Amino acid sequence: MNNIWGQSEYIIRKKVFSVMGAKLHIYNSSEELVLFSQMKAFKLKEDIALYTDESMERELLRIKARKMIDLSATYDVYDSETGESLGALRRKGLKSLFKDEWVILDTGDNEIGFIKEDSVFMALLRRVITLIPQKYNVEIGGMVIPAFRQNFNPFVTKIIADFSEDRKGVLDRRIGVAAAVLLCAIEGKQD
Repeated sequence: MNNIWGQSEYIIRKKVFSVMGAKLHIYNSSEELVLFSQMKAFKLKEDIALYTDESMERELLRIKARKMIDLSATYDVYDSETGESLGALRRKGLKSLFKDEWVILDTGDNEIGFIKEDSVFMALLRRVITLIPQKYNVEIGGMVIPAFRQNFNPFVTKIIADFSEDRKGVLDRRIGVAAAVLLCAIEGKQD
């Protein structure tokens, strides 16, 4: 497996103002660019490719929505180098109106974990006061990992994906990075 997936922390930045679609830059903890994505504007069915750099010559990961517009959308995650299906992430539609929640699925669509906003109270407060950054926990294999936190910046959406508490590597980093990208790209559209 590519050593990019061996990191314990990733920083995902999405520029808010971009004419040709959102640009995602993903850095390691040393702030070195490890992944890049140019998301097309006005797409009805998300198809996000992650590349090693801005040249977009070498694709490492692909995240594809199963359906067009869907409140409970499911996004399949593929390793582009091997063609391997890694699993999927499904947004909990109506439930996410009050508190963002995603289901982590294995390759057979069995639930193996969840990604949930930190608390119902804070989630509801964030819907009113959008300046409060979001925080998400990953629940997988009997562990709760406070993995994703958003930093507030009106011009750049920034999510820090911290997997340092997952010392046994229960969560495949490729699925973790795909989740962070979706939180940055998809959840960011609801504001």
